[in-house]
Amino acid sequence: MLRTLAFSASLFGLAATLVAVPADARKQKTQPQVTDFAATMPIAPPAPPADGAIFHASYGYAPLTSGSRAAMVGDLVTIQLVEATQAQKSNSADTTRTSSIGLTPPTTGPLSFFSSTDASMGGNGAFKGKGDAAQSNALTGNITVTIAQVLPNNVYMIRGEKHLTLNRGDEVIQISGLIRAADIDSQNTVLSTRVANAQINYTGKGEIARASTQGWLGRFFSRVSPF
Repeated sequence: MLRTLAFSASLFGLAATLVAVPADARKQKTQPQVTDFAATMPIAPPAPPADGAIFHASYGYAPLTSGSRAAMVGDLVTIQLVEATQAQKSNSADTTRTSSIGLTPPTTGPLSFFSSTDASMGGNGAFKGKGDAAQSNALTGNITVTIAQVLPNNVYMIRGEKHLTLNRGDEVIQISGLIRAADIDSQNTVLSTRVANAQINYTGKGEIARASTQGWLGRFFSRVSPF
């Protein structure tokens, strides 16, 4: 009885270990490069020099042609999510092989007792396979982020996140990347397709997220099963 309990405990421990290790490895492999999506606060301007001038560019200079477009660290930019990807792959194989051999025995002599059917053989083989794979993803919506850094080539680094608490769970949208100042329209909006080096995370947790995830024991058997 004790040996049975010990064996069962060892089996469950092995299952938990085999399941936990790939999960941790998978998290490390797909871990995002940016981990801080918090909003960036504006930088306080330096003290003006005592030169008697009224205008100082360090206070936030923007040309009249730019209007109220975001241009400084901490300014708000709305990212319009219009992500849509589609992938499709198909392959097939069909092979056929047939072979035969036959010998005609002599009609006279010591080997005349063989018939033509006793000295013939043949074989055939066929294989047919086909595989199809298709995947499509879409993400639409809006998220307002802040400018985290202004680069010298008039490119802005942006980042931000949005947390939604629903009645059946929580959802989190995170985004970071680089945008050009020329892509910001008069409403301070930029399409997500214009974000370079974009990192977009859309995750959720709660009742629905747990229901759509396979249990750890089921993941274990799906990994070790040869079928």
